[in-house]
Order: sequence, then C-alpha cells, then structure tokens
Amino acid sequence: MSRADDRPVPPAAPGRRLLLKGAAVAGALAAVPAAASAAPGGAAPLANPLVRNRADPHIRRHTDGFYYFTATAPEYDRIILRRARTLNGLSTAQESVIWRKHATGDMGAHIWAPEMHRVGGKWYVYFAAAPAERVWDIRIWVLENSHPNPFRGTWVERGQVRTAWETFSLDATTFTHRGVRYLAWAQHEPDMDNNTALWLSEMANPWTLRGPQIRLSTPEYDWECVGFKVNEGASVIARNGRLFMTYSASATDANYCMGLLTVDADADLMDPANWRKSPTPVFTSSDTTRQYGPGHNCFTVDRDGRTDVLVYHARQYKEIDGDPLHDPNRHTRVQRLRWNADGTPDFGVPVADTAGALR
Repeated sequence: MSRADDRPVPPAAPGRRLLLKGAAVAGALAAVPAAASAAPGGAAPLANPLVRNRADPHIRRHTDGFYYFTATAPEYDRIILRRARTLNGLSTAQESVIWRKHATGDMGAHIWAPEMHRVGGKWYVYFAAAPAERVWDIRIWVLENSHPNPFRGTWVERGQVRTAWETFSLDATTFTHRGVRYLAWAQHEPDMDNNTALWLSEMANPWTLRGPQIRLSTPEYDWECVGFKVNEGASVIARNGRLFMTYSASATDANYCMGLLTVDADADLMDPANWRKSPTPVFTSSDTTRQYGPGHNCFTVDRDGRTDVLVYHARQYKEIDGDPLHDPNRHTRVQRLRWNADGTPDFGVPVADTAGALR
C-alpha cells in the first residue's frame, strides 16, 4: 500500500465492472505457460491466482500442519483468515472475519496488510489502520489471541506500535534471529523527501519496540520512485548464511516491483552498514506472463518443509481506471522460489495463470 498525497476519499466496495474485468482477463490468460509454478518430483503444481481479490498476502505454515492465510480485503474494513492443509486448498477454504474496523476513532479506516504470527504461545496480527475521521493518519496496530486455534478465542486489541515519530507507518513484519525478535516496517521520516523508508528495531514484547530504530533503506533508484517514493512491505527469509529482506517499491500499479536487501547472518542486524541493497529490482511486471505490479510478498514452504515458496500479489492487466488503490483485482499468487549457485534467491518472473482449477 502507498500513501496518496492528494488524500483521496476512502474506497467504496469494488464495483461489478472491475471484478468482471479481472475475471475476463483470467480466462484470456489460460493458454500462457505456467511452468515456473511446477513442483519438483511430480508433485501437484501450484494453482494461480491462489486467492482472488486479496492483496498484501501473508501465508504461514504452522506446526499443526495447516497453512494460515490473511490479506487485505479490497473494502479495507476487516481482517480475514483462512486455513488449509495445502497451499492450493486455500483457494476454496472457508474465510472467517476475525476482526472488523471501528465505526469511529482509531482503527476505523484503511485496514491494510495484516500478518499473523505465533509468538510466545500466542497469536498476533500486525496491521495498518487509521482513525475513521483522519483516514491517512495510518499507523501500525496489534491484535492478540491466546487460544491455540486462531479461529477461536478472543482477539484482544493490544494497541499501537509506538515508533520514533507519529507519522504515516504501515506494513509491519516480525522475525527472530539468534534469539532476538525484530520488527521491520515502513514509515515516513519527517523532513525526508520520500513516502516511506524501511525501518528495523528490536522488540521488548510483541507490541513494543526497544532500543534504536534504524533506517535500512530509502527510495533512491529510479525504479523505487515511480509515482511515489516508496519502500514498503518487507519480508525476511534466512538461507545460506545470510538474511534476505525483500520489499516493494513505487506506486501500486504496473510499476510496483520488489527490491532486495542482504545481510550476513553473523553480522549485527542493527548496523545499517551491514545491509547491502541490490541496485536493480528482483521481481517485476511481465508482459510475457501478463502479470503486473507484483509485490508485497512473504515466504512459506511447500508441504515437504524444504521447498521455498514465494507469495505475492499481482494484477492481470496494466490499465487501471482511477486510483490503483480503488482497483480490487490484486490477486494472491504463489510460485516456487529458486536459488542461485551463489546462494542468493532467484525470483524469476511472476508466473502466468494456471489453466483450470488444480486443488
């Protein structure tokens, strides 16, 4: 998600015309090869789009054997949850609403980019929201559920994640490295010529930061500054003696793309000098597969527990009527993540739509 400087009115429910547009394009793409989503060893290929009209997807495979899925609903008014035994099963899994926006006050508008994490035996959802009366004063908020089953129990509002400034902030993700829990997020820094930069901090508990907050990356390359100067939607995967942090850049249309930061696993994560930024995007729109604006990704694993899977959203067309934030046809997509001989990730291109329904 990106901030619009002209502060448009909150989006209405997606129109039938936009939804039909997405469906029509999906049918036209069935003949495009989707070999990049094929599974090794003859396993069932991944079906795409995995979940329609769900942007900013987050999928985690839990120890109970289920995949848990949450994402931004295009009405920006609720937090949803699905689960299934397989990735493809998420397509048809029953969807539950675990929380709805407030009618007034805090957490009353722009419910964006939820992520669900298991921390200390409890479930936590990190998401972005704004007051109903000031819809662009977006901040990071946290829900907690102590029940082992996140579809049951009570989701308690733990409040706002307080950062160094009261400025536009969103897209929080959390991870642990060598016993330390971190939060990475996007935020506008006062007096900086950008929309958002990427930040990192250690955590005192699942809703409280501690110690310094360091800037990892700010938009500087041309491909990060198309439409808006944006670094957002961070996600971390640790492999081959390094941590790789992906992020998304530019406006949320066909220019949306992914960048990459890398740090050695033995390095101090809280020293910005230890992070290396790739000068070119690692995942971009493809006219060949007809997928546009891929980004806001996360990582999971296939059922074998070893094969890495890239999760992201993309549209099936370039042309968007009006503000891209009002277009509901960003669909959740998945594909196998390859690795280069030097141990770095090979993202390839966003895969084409799958012909038929593979479940």
